[in-house]
Amino acid sequence: MDSKRVLSGTLISVTAFTAFGATTTAWSESVPQVRTRTWTTSAEPDIPAIRPESRNKKIALDHVVQRSWNLQEFRCLDNLWTRESNWNHRARNSSSGAYGIPQALPAGKMSGAGRDWRSNPETQIRWGLTYIKGRYGRPCGAWGHFRSHNWY
Repeated sequence: MDSKRVLSGTLISVTAFTAFGATTTAWSESVPQVRTRTWTTSAEPDIPAIRPESRNKKIALDHVVQRSWNLQEFRCLDNLWTRESNWNHRARNSSSGAYGIPQALPAGKMSGAGRDWRSNPETQIRWGLTYIKGRYGRPCGAWGHFRSHNWY
């Protein structure tokens, strides 16, 4: 059930309860009181679901969710790593030697995340997210830096 229907149903319930309460007080020959309240909510608008097509993006989305980052952070990460490697875990920059999904430079830095860093996209993603968190805080911070400097 969407939030508009829930809100509508709740307001109707509150209104019915208030009217019933006013009716009972009128029977007791006292003047009914009319009270007006404003209901605010901190609910955020619905964000369309993200269903990544590639296996590597699905792995990254799982890691983003595990870190309690929101879907906007995943969108920033998707933009960043699409530009860097197009999510190819075997991508290699011939001029700089950067390697993998996060384009680590030097590539051997990813060995700290696992011995299989050359062939395992999950190891590369785990290393890349740790790097982003340590240097930029969140993927949107890294994406913002990339947009202004063309590197992260």
